Amino acid sequence: MASELVERYFRKETLPNIWCPGCSNGIVTSAIVRAIDNLGLDQNKVCIVSGIGCSARASGYLDFNTLHTTHGRAIAFATGIKFANPELTVIVITGDGDNAAIGGNHFIHACRRNIDLTVVMYNNHIYGMTGGQYSPTTPRFDRATTTPYGNIDRYFDICKLAIGAGATYVARGTAYHVQQLTKLIERGISHKGFSFIEALSICPTYYGRKNKKGTPADMLKWLKDHAVDIKQGSKMDPEEFHDKFIIGELLNIDEPEFVEEYQKMLNNLKVNYK
Repeated sequence: MASELVERYFRKETLPNIWCPGCSNGIVTSAIVRAIDNLGLDQNKVCIVSGIGCSARASGYLDFNTLHTTHGRAIAFATGIKFANPELTVIVITGDGDNAAIGGNHFIHACRRNIDLTVVMYNNHIYGMTGGQYSPTTPRFDRATTTPYGNIDRYFDICKLAIGAGATYVARGTAYHVQQLTKLIERGISHKGFSFIEALSICPTYYGRKNKKGTPADMLKWLKDHAVDIKQGSKMDPEEFHDKFIIGELLNIDEPEFVEEYQKMLNNLKVNYK
């Protein structure tokens, strides 16, 4: 990342970060910072909220209004912040375990309500910080500390869940396709309503070692080789999608935003009770 962006947007006294060598959390965090900078947002009117996990450490490094919350509750805290001060741009940094497991219910209902939050989920397919347990997005038959003989759960497609639950902006990018990921986060922040961006990332320490995925470079190359842009994917037959996944903007629609609708209701009550 350019030194001027580090100077402006990071709490330098907290650096260097504690992420493992080869971890892509820094790449995804830099994409968020670049998106904010590209949009020219007022640094004092941006609030970064995170829960618990490797990715959640990012809020401590970033020099915005920040809140490091409890496990799975980042969206709940972020909802309160947005209600208290709708002028803030509220961005939630979360992981696949934090968001899709213990925080799943908060996620579903924030999508349903279409609250104007931007949720960036760093998906490294494992609980990296707490010991390498399998998560809702660990692929079938892959190994983790809690599935030493292979995971038999089906993979949880969080983008499909977000669309089904009512989110109005949904996208997927990867730590390899950084420029595209930055643009997707920009669009999510600019969108009025609930925005969800899944950022596929890598964990070489736990997931990579357990599943013999090679070096961090090998894992990033796997993302490159198996990602299919949505425009290309629309022309492919289903059988061509073996071991592949779609990246790009999956949904972008306009629906009434919850905080604005709530404020309208309050204004109507004030008029009717005068």
